[in-house]
Amino acid sequence: MGKFIMISACALAFAAASFATDGKTTWNFDKDRVGTVPPGFARAAGGWRIAADPTAPSQPNVLAQRAKNTDRTLNLIQVAGTSYRNLDISVKIRVIEGKSWQGGGLVWRAVDAGNYYAALVNPLDNSIRLYRVANSWPTELVTGELKQVPGWHTLRIVMTEERMECYYDGKKYLDRRDATYGKAGTIGLWTRGDAETYFDDLTVLAR
Repeated sequence: MGKFIMISACALAFAAASFATDGKTTWNFDKDRVGTVPPGFARAAGGWRIAADPTAPSQPNVLAQRAKNTDRTLNLIQVAGTSYRNLDISVKIRVIEGKSWQGGGLVWRAVDAGNYYAALVNPLDNSIRLYRVANSWPTELVTGELKQVPGWHTLRIVMTEERMECYYDGKKYLDRRDATYGKAGTIGLWTRGDAETYFDDLTVLAR
């Protein structure tokens, strides 16, 4: 009975934090309380909190990562209860601060908090990268160069079987195959080290 109550509570929290249209599920954080971790999200590392932002693509809130951690720390938050294999996932990102690292990105097919695929945009070196994270350490799969400007931008990943396609503001930058994580897993967001970043409108569609 206790297990059923716990699962039901988790499902309610997940439903409260998102809405679905045309098969897509979106988290815009606008009904979540400022200063809290959004319902249905599980923080693994980092200072993840809801924050108000007048520039947010959807008003009034964003999900902010403001911890200034060391280079080896992967600031990760996952959406509890999600399970996607082939997917189309996107998020809007705004860089706030960071001396060693900036920006952030998406996580998908996560087995747990230390094993998953990830994409990262880093304005400090004008790069966009795909990673395979194993035992909480990222291995670069492929990198691309892009010119970045301040403001909000959209990072998108389409994963079909072993193929990862990476888009930034609608333009395709990366295309890579990897078979390490072949099963469905959770989705999430991340930054690295001291990268402080705002996120909005996390959207996913099963393919």
